[in-house]
Amino acid sequence: MNKVAFITGGTRGIGLGIATELAKAGFDLALNGVREEATVIAVMDELRLSGTQVAYFQGDVSVKEDRQKVVDAAYKRFDKINVLVNNAGIAPSERRDIMDATEESFEHVLRVNLQGPYFLTQMVANRMVETKKQRAEEFYCIINVSSVSAFIASVNRGEYCISKAGIAMATKLWASRLGEFDIPVYEIQPGVIRTDMTSGVQAKYDQLFQNGLAIQQRWGTPEDVGKVAAAMATGSLPYSTGQVVLVDGGMSIQRL
Repeated sequence: MNKVAFITGGTRGIGLGIATELAKAGFDLALNGVREEATVIAVMDELRLSGTQVAYFQGDVSVKEDRQKVVDAAYKRFDKINVLVNNAGIAPSERRDIMDATEESFEHVLRVNLQGPYFLTQMVANRMVETKKQRAEEFYCIINVSSVSAFIASVNRGEYCISKAGIAMATKLWASRLGEFDIPVYEIQPGVIRTDMTSGVQAKYDQLFQNGLAIQQRWGTPEDVGKVAAAMATGSLPYSTGQVVLVDGGMSIQRL
């Protein structure tokens, strides 16, 4: 029986990059997103070419009832979740200086980017613990996808930075709590990744890369992030719970 990965935001961008690499690694996929299933059928069919089972569970991770619904449905479909990938996230609908940003935007971004994955982890972690008691030999882990914005300040999207900084602490908290059950928790902090979320600022970052923004002078890709997630999900980092892997091309290295 294949291992099962539950990936939020798993049908586009970084989430799809992770789903693609985990499918190659032999995982069955439980994908979550907010779009109607009809809009992601082609993506699911492409993933199935790896010989994996793929199911889609529509729901908004920021809504408690939706979290319960999608997790229950995933367990009913697959009986287990070996790997939870907290990837779903949003940018502010409008970038505004923190002197002018609104409480509404702050609350919305934090509900999706921080509160949702925090309590989704709680829900799945409890089930993982119970399942591991019955199948102790199986590997389980949790992967949080945050951002270099967890520690690099952008004053025109403060709510996003704070949400990612919160995920960084949540990684440490869940790693500490789940250690006794041998369930590692990891974090990936991507840099500038070419996705639909960053398409609106392509010209800006093209110029920044030309000017030496990162040591590896190119955009990152969802595949870059997916390969790191696959290493985590397959148990290739066995003694590294709570650790962060930066996928940023060296952008965060201070240089003179």
